[in-house]
Amino acid sequence: MLLQSTLPITPKALPPDSVKEVTRNIITQLQTDPEAFWHSIMMSVVDFGLRLLVALLIYIVGIWLIGWVKRGLSRAFEKRKTEPTLASFLSSFVSISLTVLLIVISISTVGVDTTSLAALLAAGGMAIGMALSGTVQNFAGGLMLLAFKPFKADDFIEAQGVKGKVVEVNITATKILTPDNRVVILPNGALSNGVINNISGRPLRRVEWEVSVAYGSDAEACKKTIIELLGADERVLQADTDVNALYKSLNSKKYQLAAVGYKIDSIPAPFVALKSLNSSDITFVVRCWVKSDDYWGVFFDMQETFYTELPKRGFEFAYPHVVVEN
Repeated sequence: MLLQSTLPITPKALPPDSVKEVTRNIITQLQTDPEAFWHSIMMSVVDFGLRLLVALLIYIVGIWLIGWVKRGLSRAFEKRKTEPTLASFLSSFVSISLTVLLIVISISTVGVDTTSLAALLAAGGMAIGMALSGTVQNFAGGLMLLAFKPFKADDFIEAQGVKGKVVEVNITATKILTPDNRVVILPNGALSNGVINNISGRPLRRVEWEVSVAYGSDAEACKKTIIELLGADERVLQADTDVNALYKSLNSKKYQLAAVGYKIDSIPAPFVALKSLNSSDITFVVRCWVKSDDYWGVFFDMQETFYTELPKRGFEFAYPHVVVEN
């Protein structure tokens, strides 16, 4: 009874083979109406040829326009004196982006569906961006450094706990040459987000010392002696220094920031003042202005001069000692 009521199971029809079906249709059309078949083939070839010709024309014109835009950007960057590394990157980025867009438009003109291609490019860009997140951060930091120029090659800076001369600034990292001849590579991402102390970014710097002498020294005479010692060094700038002539002599690419809001109006005279009264001595603060290139030479030379000349003129240095009386 159960077997009699069960319906017979028929297998599902398999989809026809597309290649065989197309071939069969072509053969049938050739047999029935060959003239119409060849006419449709010719029309398809002509249509494809016209589309291909238009795509080639769009591509050629697009390449010419991209070259024109690239040359215009180069002239604009040169006129604005943009950093060469930044100018090269922006020019290449614009050129590559426009070329990819031009290729997509050309392929679309031929008749190829570019929706899948656009989705693939977007997914690929997202995957690359996620995989290279740290590199992208350094890349963005490099753009910030090259655009705003907090320092440049040959500047002596202090950043990320490192002191040294900048030897190279590229799009992802900055190379620092330390005074003991080590090369330290700083990622631009962290560098652009941290504190940067550009020590040699200005043509003039102020030098400062603290000179301590024993109690009982004539303070006014000591101050005059220190001023005299400073005046004997030609590298120490005086109040009557012609600032305009000085900046003009230093107005080179090395100090290009000095001309945009960082120029001082006049050179302060060397300065000496009593700073503190200590337990066993008194301390004078000494300040003067020098060219940045002369900073360390003046600092060490005058340090030695104070040590050798002040005692000769009656100003003794105090030091901890014990007096033993018989």
